[in-house]
Amino acid sequence: MSAKLPKYRKHQSGRARVTINGRDYYLGPYGTKASHREYDRVIAEYLGSGRSGTFGMEQECYTVAMLLADYARHARRYYGTDESSEFHRIKRAVKPLKHLYAKVAADEFGPNRFKTCRQQLIDDGLSRNGINAHMKRVARMFKWAAAEGKIPATVYQTLRLIDSLKAGRTEAYETEPVLPVSQEVINATLPMLSQIVADMVSVQLLVGCRPAEICRLTPGCIDREGEVWIATLTEHKTKHHGHSRRLFIGPQAQGILLPYLDRNCDEKIFQPIEADRLRRKQQSKSRITPISCGNRPGKRSGGLKGSKGKKRPGSEFTTNSYRRAIHNACDNAFPAPVPLRQLPGESDAARWRRLTETECSELKKWQSKHRWSPNRLRHSRGTDIRREYGLEAAQVVLGHAKADVTQVYAERDIELAKKVAKEYG
Repeated sequence: MSAKLPKYRKHQSGRARVTINGRDYYLGPYGTKASHREYDRVIAEYLGSGRSGTFGMEQECYTVAMLLADYARHARRYYGTDESSEFHRIKRAVKPLKHLYAKVAADEFGPNRFKTCRQQLIDDGLSRNGINAHMKRVARMFKWAAAEGKIPATVYQTLRLIDSLKAGRTEAYETEPVLPVSQEVINATLPMLSQIVADMVSVQLLVGCRPAEICRLTPGCIDREGEVWIATLTEHKTKHHGHSRRLFIGPQAQGILLPYLDRNCDEKIFQPIEADRLRRKQQSKSRITPISCGNRPGKRSGGLKGSKGKKRPGSEFTTNSYRRAIHNACDNAFPAPVPLRQLPGESDAARWRRLTETECSELKKWQSKHRWSPNRLRHSRGTDIRREYGLEAAQVVLGHAKADVTQVYAERDIELAKKVAKEYG
């Protein structure tokens, strides 16, 4: 049930009024049509602000803390709060503002304070690219506030004049470019994955989609007419730019997906709960202890029946859970040297507690060198297609669309993508 609207009331002076956030708005003589029209206007503006707690506040009284609260409400509605949402990146970006300038008037936030917040991110050890992205989010917040009439537009216009950090001219470290992962490394990792995650990796490599796209794939979004299937995604990275996203699925990927398509059209094709069920079934087959002795199947923590203190497997992989599964498989495929290796029966947390500070640093370096993430599969696919079919084919298959592409080129691109998927995937 929605919150009640502020009431149209009569003041002792005979005028109509409405009170919003503790401030009275006088509307004219009580009971007149003009006063009711004025009431409707004020309420419409209040609702247009999203029932903001700072509605009607003078700009000189509007603090950075109030701006952060208002923008958080806007970002939560606009971006959503799922695991990969921009909302969580915004929360990280504005931490220095909250810590240093919460009580400062928002219209007094200028270049020096902007650079102080940026230096805080440098001191926190973030990369140059990450810091630049965060500061663009901060500037975008002030742009939103100016567009809402909460601060003067000159605040955002001034922040736009500040250059981003340049390579080689800052203390912030440079990130390594995302490189393709070799087929030899993928082949060594696949046996260490559950069958379902291994199939996700194979399909993603063949199709060239993003990790989030393979996690969200459903039977209902796939058109299985013709030699090449086309999956049209409703949720994807560039949706807010007005772009569409289609995955072109060739014969090899079709063969992997086919056993998973006998489910409801809106269910996810790859599900953690099913991976857990298969894992437990394999464990039961290799069980030595008789069923009449020891724990019953599914009784231990993490089972399908669940247990206290452990999260049950869900019906959808997230980009994080998908990446963690691959990282765990990499640790098994490329085990660390003996002093750093996890001991039999030892939990991962216990291993980190056992290692010295130097050993922890060495283990992190080892894992960084020998682990790969699912976004690198997309780079591998793009590299192969560009080498064999050219740059245009890679752009089409990977979904690097541009807003000004004409319908004629779009049709040609679809046929080209179908040809690549038929021959490659």
